[in-house]
Amino acid sequence: MNFSRHARASRHGEGSGIDMTPMVDTVLTLLIFFMVTTTFSRQSELKIQLPKAESAATVAKQSPLVLSIDARGHYYLNGRELVNSRFDTLFRALQQAKGADGDKMPLVIRADVKTPYQAVVTAMDVAGQLGLSRLSIATDKTAPSGR
Repeated sequence: MNFSRHARASRHGEGSGIDMTPMVDTVLTLLIFFMVTTTFSRQSELKIQLPKAESAATVAKQSPLVLSIDARGHYYLNGRELVNSRFDTLFRALQQAKGADGDKMPLVIRADVKTPYQAVVTAMDVAGQLGLSRLSIATDKTAPSGR
């Protein structure tokens, strides 16, 4: 019988135990997979601190155009940054986004607290020239003050 060779191999530590290499490979592969997928699933969003107001307006059921303005006065239409902050660039972008039957489409302006006033006035001027009369300015609702 061949028991003597097996007995010698186990005495010297060779050939006994479970091979852990496939399990370690699988665990490391899963770890890398989860690290990569969690990194890509996180979406970056423009951070805007909205001004405070005591009452909150309701938004129409139709999907509105959302024009965000950051603290530096840069415009973002539906989450996409415009190439510059010029009047004609904003005019063309809003005109294209509203489409042919967009006169009834609501426009929500989300401006940061520190946004230059001129950037908000320019956005409202462009909306008026394009016939976007359903205009809302987004705010955060605060607790009622005891006036």
